[in-house]
Parts: sequence; C-alpha cells; structure tokens
Amino acid sequence: MRFRGAATAAVVLVAMLSVTGCTSNDAWSRQYRDGDTKNYISGDGAVTEFDGKDAAPAVNFTATTTDGKTVSARDYRGKVLVLNFWFALCGPCRVEAADLNSISASKSDEATFIGVNVRDEAGTAKSFIRSFKVPYTNILDARDSAVQLALSGSAAPNATPSTVVLDKTGHVTARILGVANKSVLETLIDDASKR
Repeated sequence: MRFRGAATAAVVLVAMLSVTGCTSNDAWSRQYRDGDTKNYISGDGAVTEFDGKDAAPAVNFTATTTDGKTVSARDYRGKVLVLNFWFALCGPCRVEAADLNSISASKSDEATFIGVNVRDEAGTAKSFIRSFKVPYTNILDARDSAVQLALSGSAAPNATPSTVVLDKTGHVTARILGVANKSVLETLIDDASKR
C-alpha cells in the first residue's frame, strides 16, 4: 500500500513538472527550434486564404471547454472567430503562445479566440493554460474531434499548431499550418472583419 501511494505521488509529480513552469525556452520549444519534429506534425507557417468562391458552408460544431461548459460555433457569430489547434507537449504551440495571447488582447473588439486542444485530457490542458497564461476559452477536442471534423476538407487543420480564421458569419477566411506569424495573423483578422 505504501509503495503504491509513493508510486502514484511520483507519477503526479513528474506530470506536473512536465507542464508547470514551462516557457518558450523549455525543452519542447528548443526541440522545435532545433528542427526536431518528434511527437507532432508541424506545418511550415503556410497561409491559405479563402474568398467567396471557395466558401464552404458556415462552420458548425458543439464542443466542451476545459471547464466543462458546452459551446457552439453559433455562439460566436457576429464576430471574427480564431481557432488555434494545439496540445501541451507541442513545441511550436509553446513558441506561439505569447503572440496568441497578445493578439487576442489587442484584437478583442474584432475577434474571439478559442484554443482547440487536440490530444490532452482536461488536467493537462489546464496546466498548459495556467503556465502560459492563456486568457481565452479552450475546447477539448481529443475524444470526438468535433471541431476538427467541422473543418474537414480544404480548411482542415492538418498540422499542430494550426490557426483557422472564420468571418462573422462562420465561414473560413484563412488557415495557417504551423506557427502563426503575429503580423500575418493580425492582418488575416483585419481582413476577415471587413467581410
């Protein structure tokens, strides 16, 4: 009994240390910067923009947040919606976190950000959110992939991280596969808000 308790405590401690205290200079971020793509499919930052001719139907999904609340894509109509796909041990996700936080604050009048966690359970996702001070809502999409499936086809988030921008009517206007460049994402949000 005493051994099992000690083993459980050790596992919990290792899990906590692997996520808490993370910065963009941690081992996973360095691994990404060094070009090692272990544990994720990384995009190259390629941007695809979609105009009226490319428009598929408006994106619809229902998902659960890390806090257990149910949200729907329809809840965010009338404002640009930015979906960022990530998971806790994804090096490039850690690298872009500060920029996403900054953009979500500076563009809060125009756009709503939602993080879409594609791998983790709630506890791991929440640790990342606390460590990187992520201010916006995050969805757990690992079990049913509802958000990812809603974007299947030409706008699919085929890399981690990926960022997808939807206009006020819920139509995809742009997708970034890989780390989002700050000025590029700001421009994509501006463009989407004018549609």
